Amino acid sequence: MTCPTDSLERHRLDVRARLLRSNHVRPGPESITWKVNREVIVVAGWGRAILLQLAHPAIAAGVRDHSSFRGSLSSSVRRLRSTVGAMLSLTFGDLEQMIAAAAGINAIHDRVRGRVPSPQTIGQASGDGIEYSAHDPDLQRWVHATLLESIPLTYELLVGPLTRCERDRYCSEAAIMEPLLGMPAGWLPRDSAQLDAYMREMLAHEAIVVTDTSRKLARSVLYPGRWQVAWPAFRAIQLLTIGSLPPSIRDAYGFEWRARDMRAFARCTALLRTSLRLLPALAREWPMARRREAVHDAEVLAASTVAE
Repeated sequence: MTCPTDSLERHRLDVRARLLRSNHVRPGPESITWKVNREVIVVAGWGRAILLQLAHPAIAAGVRDHSSFRGSLSSSVRRLRSTVGAMLSLTFGDLEQMIAAAAGINAIHDRVRGRVPSPQTIGQASGDGIEYSAHDPDLQRWVHATLLESIPLTYELLVGPLTRCERDRYCSEAAIMEPLLGMPAGWLPRDSAQLDAYMREMLAHEAIVVTDTSRKLARSVLYPGRWQVAWPAFRAIQLLTIGSLPPSIRDAYGFEWRARDMRAFARCTALLRTSLRLLPALAREWPMARRREAVHDAEVLAASTVAE
């Protein structure tokens, strides 16, 4: 039996080796990745991304069988903190923190495997179904693409516009996830046109089917136990998530979206956008991003001093 520590170290070595072999340049303070991801509010886009991910039956089955999604409000908060920590390390951590975060994700993925009914047999009692694994590059691409679409969308809704060039750069910079998670080179969209084409193709594909499992998990995401305790935050997340979903996916989940919901969505986004503009950067941005930027600036200054 493999020791968890041994597995984690093996993944660290593998991630480091793949990075050395690749030609990816890690995004830095001047990147679009830092511009977008440093804003705390963009995590509000994760709800949309997660519901799109759960619309793939294999991902829904993996979450059902290997996650604590249907826990209490406190477990939801713990899961969010863990996910945020990994995201911050991947984006703003130093090289070792990034490698450690990727290794931790890959180690978790080792355990996520099983079987799910094929799209043609969902809801039927017969058939053994097909195998799934969190290391499947097709599933990894779908997960990655939902975030690649949802995070900039949320940024534009709540923070400010992005140019087409910036959206393209966000895609190309995020392709560093290929060596980090062991995907084939060239596997992820490199610009917004490729991303849009891929999302259209997937949403029309038979692989995307909102199942009963998907719906149960979606409710656990948006309406965890005792969510009313944090009503203002959860109400905003519910509106942002449901309102920004593609209509076909929203309908498949069974979410009602009436004219009054559209008005509430518009009021919510306008209020958040105005509130954010009144906040100083110190209150809007992740502290880790600011620390890493300060370190980077100090390194640049030291290098220029030496050069002189």
